[in-house]
Amino acid sequence: MRLLLDTAVVIYAVEFPEKLSRRALAALRNLDNAIELSAVSVTEIAIKAASGKLAFSAVILRKAMDDLGIRILPYTADHAFRMFGLPRHHGDPFDRQIVAQALCENISVVTPDDKFRLYAGITVVW
Repeated sequence: MRLLLDTAVVIYAVEFPEKLSRRALAALRNLDNAIELSAVSVTEIAIKAASGKLAFSAVILRKAMDDLGIRILPYTADHAFRMFGLPRHHGDPFDRQIVAQALCENISVVTPDDKFRLYAGITVVW
C-alpha cells in the first residue's frame, strides 16, 4: 500500500514518536508499504526551520527519510490543478496541497489531522 505522510507525522516520528498512533506506527514499520513524503512537506519543514519555528535540519530530515525508507513524491501540475474546486476544509496551503496529491495519486494519508477526513475520496490512516 502507498502511504503519503502528513508533515506532522515525519516530525513526530523523529522528535515525538509517542505521539504516533499505534496504527500509524504499524503502517510505518510495515515493509510492504511504500512510504512517501510530499515535496511540499520538505518545503514546509524548510520554511518553518528557517523561521525558527522548528528545530529540524536538512540532515535530520534526510536521516529520517533513510531510516523510515521514505521516498519523495514530487508535486506536479496535475496536483496543482486538482486544487481547483477543492473544498476549503483547510486554510493551510500545505495541507491542501497534500490533499490534492493524495486525491490525484489515489493514495492514503497518514495524519493525525481530522480535517483530512472531510475530503471525499481521502483515506486516512491514524
